[in-house]
Amino acid sequence: MEFVTLFCTAALLAGGLYWFVCVLGSAEQKGKHAVHLSGGSIAKENVEDNYKQYWSFFRRPKEIEKAEKVPAFVDTFYNLVTDIYEWGWGQSFHFSPSIPGKSHREATRIHEEMAVDLLNVKPGARILDAGCGVGGPMRAIAAHSGANVVGITINEYQVSRARTHNRKAGLDKQCEVVCGNFLQMPFADNSFDGAYSIEATCHAPKLEEVYSEIYRVLKPGSLYVSYEWVTTELYRGNDPEHVEVIQGIERGDALPGLRSYKDIAEIAKKVGFEVIKEKDLAKPPANPWWTRLMMGRIAYWRNHMLVTVLSWLGIAPKGVVDVHEMLFVTADYLTRGGETGIFTPMHMILCRKPESKSASSSD
Repeated sequence: MEFVTLFCTAALLAGGLYWFVCVLGSAEQKGKHAVHLSGGSIAKENVEDNYKQYWSFFRRPKEIEKAEKVPAFVDTFYNLVTDIYEWGWGQSFHFSPSIPGKSHREATRIHEEMAVDLLNVKPGARILDAGCGVGGPMRAIAAHSGANVVGITINEYQVSRARTHNRKAGLDKQCEVVCGNFLQMPFADNSFDGAYSIEATCHAPKLEEVYSEIYRVLKPGSLYVSYEWVTTELYRGNDPEHVEVIQGIERGDALPGLRSYKDIAEIAKKVGFEVIKEKDLAKPPANPWWTRLMMGRIAYWRNHMLVTVLSWLGIAPKGVVDVHEMLFVTADYLTRGGETGIFTPMHMILCRKPESKSASSSD
């Protein structure tokens, strides 16, 4: 009898684990199964140490304000979180307003397509994705517009993942991915017909540095659109709760410091752009972007239990449980930022690089 009980218990546990891993996959997206969670380019045995290294940046806050320190800081972060993001969120590492009657995936695609529609580019145009991640937006934008998209990311593992996804989607001839620092891009001057960044330039210690680089590589007369992470007009720097929320977002998302919405247009103009339009896409009548985070709480606990089991079994690297926990805590700060209205991840700015003087004088 004891043997039968033990056998049934083991079978139930094995069946439950199989259901979690092989049937349910992640809470949101089956593009990456839990058994394949890794530390990106970090060796399995070093994931836990690199997680501790990531937190050490915040014990030396002045270090992450230096441009030369940013690549290592952001690269470490994305090695740690890329697989978890893909597993639990999808291939587009950003938010979008919820749309009644539309799935999260559909709302995400619409949000991405709007960015390239603003650029007004023709099929065959060459456009830049500054901070492309694993290329979710790139593929949606290429398929929608017919443009050729060149993405740049600091993280070598994301380059590999993006190229794999591009091939599977049949878009590898239309989408190119480069590993590099968007503060020092390996592209020629005046070589792109348009550019966009979706919740990516927040990783730059100084926004003018990345805006200057984007300005440099754009052809005169071309457009650039960015969705920026910023504090809003409701943020109060003397309110302890506001400060706690913003610092929580910064720590959990590898940000050297969130900027105020007031700074974005000024910085764009400073580097030479003409500002055409500026709008917080999170404001009404847009529906809350943070509802997806709130709806995912039950899924988080299910996923966290699975990650814990896989780590205990030695399938997932040590340290992955800590990373998953960090992202859940950060999700709470993001939700609070959205609910209070002090933070938005979609402050949109549309800019134009002026026509060259020689072109203007010939008109």
